[in-house]
Amino acid sequence: MPMGQMHKGAAGPHDMKASMMMGMDAMQKMPMTGDTDKDFAMMMKIHHQQALNMAEMELASGKSPEMKAMAKQIIVAQKKEMAQFDKWLAKQK
Repeated sequence: MPMGQMHKGAAGPHDMKASMMMGMDAMQKMPMTGDTDKDFAMMMKIHHQQALNMAEMELASGKSPEMKAMAKQIIVAQKKEMAQFDKWLAKQK
């Protein structure tokens, strides 16, 4: 299952942990290029995707209005940063 879809239908802490473990596994398996800037951008994209997944799970299943508001802020911020990484990486090819 793609990392960005792990949250769909997820309801509990087990699902959130499973999503996080998938991201950690992806980071560990990612081949390093030796270019610190490129490796940073690629790993941060994976890291940010995990934050998005968790925030989406919070929106779907959380109870706290405060945590839901924070999740919404995280989604906006992480998507913006991921787009910046994508833009930078596209120039590196």
